[in-house]
Amino acid sequence: MGNCQQCIVRQFSSLKALNKEELLRLAACKSSMTIKKGQPIFEEGDTSTGIYCIKEGVCKLSKLSPTGKDQIIKFIRPGELLGQRSMISEESANLSAVAVEDMEVCFIPKSEILSFFTQNNQFSLNVMKDICADLKEADDLSVSMAQKSVKERLAGALLYLEEVFDCDYDDTLRVQLSREELAGMIGTATESCIRLLSEFNKQGLIEIKGKKIALLDRKGLEKLANQK
Repeated sequence: MGNCQQCIVRQFSSLKALNKEELLRLAACKSSMTIKKGQPIFEEGDTSTGIYCIKEGVCKLSKLSPTGKDQIIKFIRPGELLGQRSMISEESANLSAVAVEDMEVCFIPKSEILSFFTQNNQFSLNVMKDICADLKEADDLSVSMAQKSVKERLAGALLYLEEVFDCDYDDTLRVQLSREELAGMIGTATESCIRLLSEFNKQGLIEIKGKKIALLDRKGLEKLANQK
């Protein structure tokens, strides 16, 4: 039985509102699992049976377009929860969650979470705040897609990937997304994404090292990403 009191997820999520007795109940009912890179945690259309606590690793939340393209919406990091909105709204998942690196995840059944929800006001308030933050993020993404140019969105996406995954010793992004995945993130064709990356490379904003990308001029990327 893992120690939920010391868990990173509890420190950064709505679970921090649970008291010692509730955490012991949580530890008794949760199940731990290892998700290998490329495996789904859940898929679009799945029925929610609980929430997932991310202990280690990162997964992508993505939406399949009518044309069959996989658009990455955001990444979920250690310390975050997955599946809260679907569980409370009793709707099927509208996104897929797939591991982009090996992950350690804990699953908490819906029945246990809902009992905390009715018994602990601070916990339920924290969950609502988390869901509101997710909705705001979705609104921001929608506005970005509508109002920013593809070039601005690409600059922002590269900075976001650095924030989520950090960089290797050679300053390249630690995650290697395919050009198609990167294009899906910013809502453009793969060819346009490749052309813009080449342009950024020539301008000295980034350096392309095979499949890897190094960020050379972060201030330049920030200025481009935040143009009004």
